Amino acid sequence: MQLIDTHCHLYSKEFGRDIEEVIQRAEKEGVTKFYLPAIDSKCQEALLTLEARHPGKCVGTTGLHPCHVKADWEAELEFVASELGRRSWVAVGEIGLDFYWDRTFEKEQYAAFHRQIEWALRDRIPIVIHSRNSMQESIGVVREYQRGGGGALRGIFHCFSGDAAAAAAIVDLGFYLGIGGVLTYKNSGLAEAIRDIPLEWMVLETDAPYLAPVPFRGKRNESAYLRYVAAKLAEVKGVTVEEVARVTTENAQKIFGN
Repeated sequence: MQLIDTHCHLYSKEFGRDIEEVIQRAEKEGVTKFYLPAIDSKCQEALLTLEARHPGKCVGTTGLHPCHVKADWEAELEFVASELGRRSWVAVGEIGLDFYWDRTFEKEQYAAFHRQIEWALRDRIPIVIHSRNSMQESIGVVREYQRGGGGALRGIFHCFSGDAAAAAAIVDLGFYLGIGGVLTYKNSGLAEAIRDIPLEWMVLETDAPYLAPVPFRGKRNESAYLRYVAAKLAEVKGVTVEEVARVTTENAQKIFGN
């Protein structure tokens, strides 16, 4: 059984002491590839180091996370632009809007989101969207581009935790739902939200070191725990874990092209 963790921050300091063991544990559970979304310029060295240590297995993206859109956001975007010009990337991410912690730079978050979407369209690569407390606003931005650009934009709504209407709207826009540990949380409502969405529009993720699934909730998350998400998704959809693994892996390969 092959699984792909489409979103994990394995380069973060939380894995500084045991990253090799973390990867080995994941591989024992069938996880064959790890996509590493960027946060800002400061994370890039660690991301690239891990990618170089595990070529073809750990695959990085580049982008400016909305929580890191601060006073220096223009300089941070210049860094993303330079990275996009320096080499090929499989995606721009993670990008988007976050209105949970702080809305001080809301206008700048929108500007950064739009600019990075335009770069993704230019380079014909997908985007990975962060949409905490901003689901409808993020859907609205994507809808703008899909209407004006003939549906050329593609990607994943990472850590989807919206309702059934939001799930349907995202799929209607040609985007995939990133399903992680939240699915295993008793009162999340996520199982009901995605019940009628075909597996063909979902990918698996951990968001490690965050959002560990039950029975590890509250602890450091890692990619080995992806199997708990796959098992819960199989239960929700009424299919085997092997079917979930097969379809979600194929979806990840379609999105990222490798």
